[in-house]
Amino acid sequence: MLWLLKIGALVYLGFGALLYVAQRNMMYLPVAENPAEDIAAQWLRVDGASLKLWVVNPDAPRALLYFGGNAEDVYFNARDFAERLPGHTVYLVNYRGYGGSSGSPSETALFADALAVFDALRPRHQRVDVMGRSLGSGVAVYLASRRETGRLVLATPHDSASAIARRLYPVYPVDWMLKDRYDSVRYAPAVTAPTMLLIAEHDRVVPLSHSTNLATAFDPAQVDVVVVADADHNAVSGYPRY
Repeated sequence: MLWLLKIGALVYLGFGALLYVAQRNMMYLPVAENPAEDIAAQWLRVDGASLKLWVVNPDAPRALLYFGGNAEDVYFNARDFAERLPGHTVYLVNYRGYGGSSGSPSETALFADALAVFDALRPRHQRVDVMGRSLGSGVAVYLASRRETGRLVLATPHDSASAIARRLYPVYPVDWMLKDRYDSVRYAPAVTAPTMLLIAEHDRVVPLSHSTNLATAFDPAQVDVVVVADADHNAVSGYPRY
């Protein structure tokens, strides 16, 4: 019996060590650069990195800054945004290490990049709205808590990466282990922009409870929650209500 306990302890510690060392490889799944030329691209230098932004409807008076989900090629949102938001210049951000942007992703880097991109674009437009999807919802909430944004839209949002990790790995002390927390419930009370949460009814990546928990962190008069019926995490943007 003792040898079984020893083997179990070794397995537990070994897998825990793997989770800790490889956590960013598990959290971030960068996409390769898209060579498309039908959408304009803009490059911004931010703290030693070069960020690639796809630009839709250039020179519109208002702007929308879009932060995508993990493993999402944000380019593929361009045509929908061009058609649906003709009054907005839409900037689709490729995170560090994603879609041709240099550098490596981390919470610290993505938060700093979001602030820098917003500050670079704000003087060009009457107003800048912000949208984040999945992983990008954490970036968007942080940005809106630090800058005056017009509106905030969060698609398939989570309350925090820590809460998701605790659900996935309940036997590990993930609050001590996690490097990148994306603690949106912490930043939400500082957001003053009107906010909409778009939640997929059958989201198995970010279960409904995590999104509704985030909703409660905002002022109730400020937030609008929309549940897209029958949708799941990855397919939600294909539904008409979205």
